[in-house]
Amino acid sequence: MPDPSPHRRFLPDCKEVHHLTMKGMDRPLSVVERVRVRSHLMICDACTRFSAQMRLMRSAMRLFGQDGQDGEGPGSPR
Repeated sequence: MPDPSPHRRFLPDCKEVHHLTMKGMDRPLSVVERVRVRSHLMICDACTRFSAQMRLMRSAMRLFGQDGQDGEGPGSPR
């Protein structure tokens, strides 16, 4: 049975946006994927917060990795 709402194919649901957000952290998203995510983020506060939290966690992990490279970061043996 075909989907009754044509815009449904254009606008992804929250599950797909979460998947694309995580995918976009590992590789660049295609133009179509970026447009789909951005259009959903314009109408969904929960996914907007999720996306921001993932970006924050990614940048925190990068900073943590830089601090620990010289062997004197948190958790390094003394």
